[in-house]
Amino acid sequence: MATVAANPAAAAAAVAAAAAVTEDREPQHEELPGLDSQWRQIENGESGRERPLRAGESWFLVEKHWYKQWEAYVQGGDQDSSTFPGCINNATLFQDEINWRLKEGLVEGEDYVLLPAAAWHYLVSWYGLEHGQPPIERKVIELPNIQKVEVYPVELLLVRHNDLGKSHTVQFSHTDSIGLVLRTARERFLVEPQEDTRLWAKNSEGSLDRLYDTHITVLDAALETGQLIIMETRKKDGTWPSAQLHVMNNNMSEEDEDFKGQPGICGLTNLGNTCFMNSALQCLSNVPQLTEYFLNNCYLEELNFRNPLGMKGEIAEAYADLVKQAWSGHHRSIVPHVFKNKVGHFASQFLGYQQHDSQELLSFLLDGLHEDLNRVKKKEYVELCDAAGRPDQEVAQEAWQNHKRRNDSVIVDTFHGLFKSTLVCPDCGNVSVTFDPFCYLSVPLPISHKRVLEVFFIPMDPRRKPEQHRLVVPKKGKISDLCVALSKHTGISPERMMVADVFSHRFYKLYQLEEPLSSILDRDDIFVYEVSGRIEAIEGSREDIVVPVYLRERTPARDYNNSYYGLMLFGHPLLVSVPRDRFTWEGLYNVLMYRLSRYVTKPNSDDEDDGDEKEDDEEDKDDVPGPSTGGSLRDPEPEQAGPSSGVTNRCPFLLDNCLGTSQWPPRRRRKQLFTLQTVNSNGTSDRTTSPEEVHAQPYIAIDWEPEMKKRYYDEVEAEHDCVGYVMKKAPVRLQECIELFTTVETLEKENPWYCPSCKQHQLATKKLDLWMLPEILIIHLKRFSYTKFSREKLDTLVEFPIRDLDFSEFVIQPQNESNPELYKYDLIAVSNHYGGMRDGHYTTFACNKDSGQWHYFDDNSVSPVNENQIESKAAYVLFYQRQDVARRLLSPAGSSGAPASPACSSPPSSEFMDVN
Repeated sequence: MATVAANPAAAAAAVAAAAAVTEDREPQHEELPGLDSQWRQIENGESGRERPLRAGESWFLVEKHWYKQWEAYVQGGDQDSSTFPGCINNATLFQDEINWRLKEGLVEGEDYVLLPAAAWHYLVSWYGLEHGQPPIERKVIELPNIQKVEVYPVELLLVRHNDLGKSHTVQFSHTDSIGLVLRTARERFLVEPQEDTRLWAKNSEGSLDRLYDTHITVLDAALETGQLIIMETRKKDGTWPSAQLHVMNNNMSEEDEDFKGQPGICGLTNLGNTCFMNSALQCLSNVPQLTEYFLNNCYLEELNFRNPLGMKGEIAEAYADLVKQAWSGHHRSIVPHVFKNKVGHFASQFLGYQQHDSQELLSFLLDGLHEDLNRVKKKEYVELCDAAGRPDQEVAQEAWQNHKRRNDSVIVDTFHGLFKSTLVCPDCGNVSVTFDPFCYLSVPLPISHKRVLEVFFIPMDPRRKPEQHRLVVPKKGKISDLCVALSKHTGISPERMMVADVFSHRFYKLYQLEEPLSSILDRDDIFVYEVSGRIEAIEGSREDIVVPVYLRERTPARDYNNSYYGLMLFGHPLLVSVPRDRFTWEGLYNVLMYRLSRYVTKPNSDDEDDGDEKEDDEEDKDDVPGPSTGGSLRDPEPEQAGPSSGVTNRCPFLLDNCLGTSQWPPRRRRKQLFTLQTVNSNGTSDRTTSPEEVHAQPYIAIDWEPEMKKRYYDEVEAEHDCVGYVMKKAPVRLQECIELFTTVETLEKENPWYCPSCKQHQLATKKLDLWMLPEILIIHLKRFSYTKFSREKLDTLVEFPIRDLDFSEFVIQPQNESNPELYKYDLIAVSNHYGGMRDGHYTTFACNKDSGQWHYFDDNSVSPVNENQIESKAAYVLFYQRQDVARRLLSPAGSSGAPASPACSSPPSSEFMDVN
C-alpha cells in the first residue's frame, strides 16, 4: 500500500476522495443498528477487533478518546443519549492537517485503538468520518515469530535520475513489493509505458545500490524512512545513464549521436581475445523469439533472484542490456565490458583475457540465462525412472514432464529437445532406456586414421631440384612410416633418408626414425634429405659422414668505419654425405661445390691464379678455405649439439689417429668462392677448430662474400620446385555427422555403465536417438579432437543447407505427416573459427530477423554477405530455426516486428565483402 504524504495538493485530493466515500456511506440516523448489535459487530465476532491478525490485511487507527465515547454510548443502552460520539475524529493523531502525517511516538491503547477493515467500515457507515480527514489505514506485517500492525510505514523520497531536486514523499508498507515502489514512481513521473526503468537506493554511506528484485518487499530490501530512491530511465540507444565506465564506456561518440541504423546490425568491440564471446553473443542475439522476449521486457516478470543454481538475475539483466543496445539502431558497435565482467564473476574460467571456445561460452550462457529466468522458484525432487518395458511414448512424456517440473524458462521453450538413450549390457543383455533433455547437439566429424603431410625432398643428385610431395601417413605412425611413404614417390630407399624440421634457414629438429609423427605439426616445414651415411657415425665404420651445412652471407654492419661484418643465414640448409677419406677442408669444399653445382657457377680459366707450382705447394696451407678467425685449433670445452638434434655429443670417428689431413692437396691454386666455418647447431657462433679435431657434432657454415654470392650464386635456380597447392579434403555432409552421432558406440573404460542386473560396471553399447526437436536447434561441430597422444583441429568442409534441413529421417518419435514443417529447419546463424589449436579467431554469420539479410560480424565490424559465402571450413556452431516457428513469427500476432525469413533475397554481390 502506498499512502499519500507528499505535497498539500495531492493530500487534499486524497482527503476529498475519502470524504466523498464517507458521505456516500453515511446513512440516516434511524438506519443505525441496535446498540447491542453494534457492540457485537465491532468488538466480537469474525469482523471484530478481537479477531487474530492476518499478514497482509488492512487495519485502521481510531483515536482513543472518540472510541471510548463510542463504547460509553453503546454500553449505556440509550440510543438517544447525549453521549452520542458523532463523526469519527482522528485530529489528535496528526501532526498537521496538510500532509496528514502521524505524530511520532503514538502508543496503542493510549492514543489509538486498532480496528479490522470490516469493523472500520461499519463505524464509518454508521457515524461517518470527520470532513477532510483521510482514513489511517495500516497493514499487518509478518516478522519472525510475530505479526503486528504497521503503524508507521516507510516514507521514501522518490526522485528521477535527471532531476534530483524534485522529490515525491510516498509512504509504503514494509510488506509492499519493490515492484509497487517502481510502479508508483512511474506514475508520479508520468513515464511512458514503453520506457524501461529501474530503481536505485542511496545507502547510509552515500553510494547507490540497485534494487534488482522487484518481487521482494520493502522490509526485505531493508529500506528505511527518509531513504532516497532514484528512478533511472533507459536511453533510446539502449544504454542506462548510470552505465558510465572510467576507462571504456558504451557512450556514442559525438559523430554517432544522431546515428540511426538497422536494429541488430551492431558490432561488439574486442576487449582482448574476446572474439569467442562476441561470436556467441551475435549468434544468440539473432535468435528471433529470444530477442523479442528481451526487447518486450518479458524477462522482467520471470527474473529468478533466489535460485541457488542461478546468478541472481545478473547474467540475464546484463544480456538484456546488450540486446537492447544492439537492437536500438543507435550504435555501430558497443563495448560489452559489463557483460564480460559479469561472466568472469560467475564463471572463473572466463576471467582475464585468454582465448576460449565460443561453444563453451554459449553453453555457460544458455545455462545461466535458464537458471536466472527459471519460472520454477522451488525445485522439487524428481526421481529418474527407467523405461522398464513401458512404451516409448509414455516414458518420453513422463521424462519431459519431470524435466519441466524443475526447469521451465524461455531457454527450455526455445532450445531444449529430448534424446532417447539406449544402453545394452554386453554380458547379460540388459537394456536400459531413458529419455534425457538436451540444449544442443555436439556432433562428431568423420575422422580418418590417416593424415596428409607435405614435405620437401632434397635428392643427392645436384641436377635434380628439391621436390614437394604430399604423403598419406598413419596418424599414429612413426618417422620411418613417412620415409616409407616418400620412398614410393621417389624410388629412394627409406634407409637413405633423413628427416628434419627446418625453421628460419636452420635445422630446428633432426628426427629419429622411431619418433612419432604426432610430433610434426601441420605448419612445420619438413625436409627429407637423401644421404649415404649417418650423423651418429660409429668408430671404425667406413660409412660416409653426414654433415649439416648452413648457408651464410657476410653483411656490412652499420658502424662508423664499416670494419665489422655480420653473418646472415639464407636459403635452406643441407645434409651432405662426405666420404671419410675426403673429410678435410679441401675435400669438404670440393664435395660442397659438387652438391651446389646446379645453382653455383664454377670460376672459369680467367678467374684462376696460374702461379708457380712450387709456390702453390708452399702457399697451399694458407689457401685452404678453413676457419677464418684465429685462435686455438681445439675448443677448451667441446660445444654440444643442439638439444633437439637427437644425436650423440661426441663423434668418435673423428678421433681416429689414422685420419690425417687432406689426401688430395690441390695441384693448382684456384679461386675460392666461399669459406667454411664450424658453427654450433644454430649456425650463429663460430668455432675455431678443423673438422678433424672437433669433438662435438660437426655443423659447417658456407660463408659467402656479397660480391661472390652475387656473381656465382643463382638464387632463382636454388629455389625449390614448390607446388603451391593445398590439399582438398573430401567435404562431409551435415547429415553424415548426425548419422555418426546416432551410431551405436561402446563406452570407454574411463566411463563405464553400472548394470543393475549384473550389479557391476560394464562397457555397454550406447545409442542416442532424437525424439523431440526444439524450436531452435544448435548443432556444434566437434572440430577439436583431444586424445592422450594428440590434439588437432579438423578443418574438414562440412556442407550444411541454408534452408530445408530435414530431420524427419532422424526423429524416431511417431511423426505428424500432416505438418512436415515440424521437422524442417532454416539456418539463422553460424559461429566460425579460423586458425588452429593454439590460436585462432571467431566470427559470425547471422540473418537479421527484421530484414532477412545475412551479415558477417567480425568483432566491431559488420558487413552484408551473400548466402554463398556462409558455408566454409571455419563453420563451428550452427543455429537452425524450425520452419513452423518462422511461420508463426511472421504472422501479425506472432511478433511486433514481423521478422523476415532467412530465405529472403540478397542485395547485389557488389555490396558484399569476401570473407572467405
